[in-house]
Amino acid sequence: MAQNVYSLNVVGYHTVTVPANGFALVANQLDSGNNTLASLIPNPPVDTIVYKYDNGWVGYTFDEFDEAWLPNGNATINPGEGVMIRNPLGTPLSITFVGEVLQGNLANPLPAGFAVRSSMVPQAGGITSVLGFPGEPDDIVYKYSGGYTGYTFDEFDEAWLPSEPVVAVGEAFFSRKVKAGSWDRVFSVPQ
Repeated sequence: MAQNVYSLNVVGYHTVTVPANGFALVANQLDSGNNTLASLIPNPPVDTIVYKYDNGWVGYTFDEFDEAWLPNGNATINPGEGVMIRNPLGTPLSITFVGEVLQGNLANPLPAGFAVRSSMVPQAGGITSVLGFPGEPDDIVYKYSGGYTGYTFDEFDEAWLPSEPVVAVGEAFFSRKVKAGSWDRVFSVPQ
């Protein structure tokens, strides 16, 4: 018999959509405990490709004969990371991520140069004003929607130009930082 038992863990889900015969930069913003491709996207359409960026793109294809990710399904999509997904279908592809919302002191490393990043939690809003992304002079953020749109952090206005990028839940983006740093924030789910 359990009395006065409670949990501070918050479990949820979010769905991302990849356009028909297209690409999308997506993020898994929930911790499943096993954030590998094989676990997060276990049975996508044949020929779906996930590209992970690490100083260049590395591709993983879902193979029809092995019914598995090749060369392997051990690549991770951890909260705060992002990937480019290619949908081979003539219809939109929906992918649902399920897991725990991270809370407390969160740190997302931001290397100098290019990286694909996302919020570590499923929250939408202005990249700096709501999500706390640290913009510094000459940093650039690139959002993808059939092509890239760039936003530069201006040292004189101390703001993103032409405007602050707004990021959706499940959306990843390219970050080009002048200096390495960390995207730190304290997050808790309101009760």
